[in-house]
Amino acid sequence: MFSARAVDRVKVIQKKISFIESIVEKYGSVSKALEDEQNARASIMMHLTSIAEQFDKLLHNGELEILSHFEKQDIKGSYDLRNFIAHDYEGVDLYIVEDVIEKRLPIIKNSAQTILSL
Repeated sequence: MFSARAVDRVKVIQKKISFIESIVEKYGSVSKALEDEQNARASIMMHLTSIAEQFDKLLHNGELEILSHFEKQDIKGSYDLRNFIAHDYEGVDLYIVEDVIEKRLPIIKNSAQTILSL
């Protein structure tokens, strides 16, 4: 149904979400994790960037069937957030990052789990 490479990219997305969840759990909340500028915030930002890059690779490799299982706003939002992180790291609105982690990552995670169970 899906190429092995596409499935591997979805696995990376799922793994990065798990890493973010572990960081948040360790700190007790998203906001407390983001307060740790040296470690937790930097790690979360890199994982969010990696998620966006996986979506971008799926898109550029023509993996439209697998992408159809994700909400378009999550794909676009991930890439937009990645651009903010890459081009204005210090100016990233942490309230947006917090909102993404709390509201959008669970939806992306659920979509990834659905794909991997097919």
